[in-house]
Amino acid sequence: MAISVSELAARTPDTRDRYIDLLRVASLATVVLGHWLMAAVTAGGSVGNLLAVVPQLQVLTWVLQIMPVFFFVGGFSHALSYRSRPGYAAFLRTRLQRLLRPTMVFIGVWTAAALVVQLLGGDGGLTGVALRLVAQPLWFIGIYLAMVAFTPPLLKLHERYGWGAFTALAGGAALVDLLRFAAGVPYVEFLNFAFVWLAVHQLGFLRADGRVRAPAALAVCGLAGAAALVALGPYPLSMVGMPGEKVSNMAPPTFALLCHAVWLVGAVELLRGPGGRLARRPAVWRAVVAANGVAMTAFLWHLTAMLGVYGAMLALDVPLPEPASGAWWAQVPVRLAVAAAVTGLLVAAFRAVERPPARRAVPGAGAGGAGGSGPVAALGITLCLFGVLGLSMVGFGGLLEGRSAVLVAVPVTAPAAVVTALAGWLLVERAGRA
Repeated sequence: MAISVSELAARTPDTRDRYIDLLRVASLATVVLGHWLMAAVTAGGSVGNLLAVVPQLQVLTWVLQIMPVFFFVGGFSHALSYRSRPGYAAFLRTRLQRLLRPTMVFIGVWTAAALVVQLLGGDGGLTGVALRLVAQPLWFIGIYLAMVAFTPPLLKLHERYGWGAFTALAGGAALVDLLRFAAGVPYVEFLNFAFVWLAVHQLGFLRADGRVRAPAALAVCGLAGAAALVALGPYPLSMVGMPGEKVSNMAPPTFALLCHAVWLVGAVELLRGPGGRLARRPAVWRAVVAANGVAMTAFLWHLTAMLGVYGAMLALDVPLPEPASGAWWAQVPVRLAVAAAVTGLLVAAFRAVERPPARRAVPGAGAGGAGGSGPVAALGITLCLFGVLGLSMVGFGGLLEGRSAVLVAVPVTAPAAVVTALAGWLLVERAGRA
């Protein structure tokens, strides 16, 4: 029998860090809201970016580009989880159940829908754009998979070197940018997908051990560093990717984005006291528990909901004002409300797969990940990583034509990405049960 949100909230032990859960929900909600606001769809069905239409708004990304906070929270949670379940395969399966199951359902549904659309020849206009854009949230899943995969060795480095492990990763990110911009070394920039995001993840380890003791210094140094790099270097103002820009702070990540992450971590740690008190209020905590239970499903489907709203508006000949005009801003609350309602319907339809199944004892099983299941789990998460990241780049369009995108100098097609991700997930599940 499913436990109600109220019962689950009431059972929360006093030792749980509720502020971490609040940050997890708040960071994903901010990302969703930001995506809905940035979409600038015209009457012709083209999809632009509000930040490109109004460049002055790009400074808001220094507060609203909050994805580093989610990865920081992930580091905290992964440290506690691995220490309580140190077997590699069991750790992977435990951490990835509520991540990969809704992801694989999302991929399966959209693959089937894309095939139907393309067989019927309806993959033009906004539909064609949607087949590409709805896959973009999968980049986050891919990065998160890498963080989970590297948790055991990086946690050992953290336990031995503490802040030194973070400093080494941050130094690697700085060196990559130096080689990229000063020496013009090709492809080296892709290493910062690892250095930057794993450094942020490492800050979560430090938080788990109570070693983030000077949040004000972190915030000031991070903000000053990011400001100096943007002012003096080749880094753009926006902390999210912009169409047509030669250099992006996000893809691949730059050292400026790492400084931005440090500033955000310092800022949320400065708010830890009042944030923790807020999270302990019964009504707030119930809302956090409820949101955490469907957060990944909502994140995966929120762009589907947004593009569905715009598609319905175009089909019904609802006027779409010029982006950033007064009429456009007046229409924003209605669009957001409808997008939220459609997302709610999608969550209701798919939320069941986000609930982990009841645990069953396996005869003769000891610590998870013993024997040969560890290598199987490692292979599985590697395949998932490449499949999901590849699909985030190529999208669901061109399934029948073999359209490809380049993932770190390797061409990838949508069918290959789907098969690779599915095979990796099945291996992770199998290894975790061993």
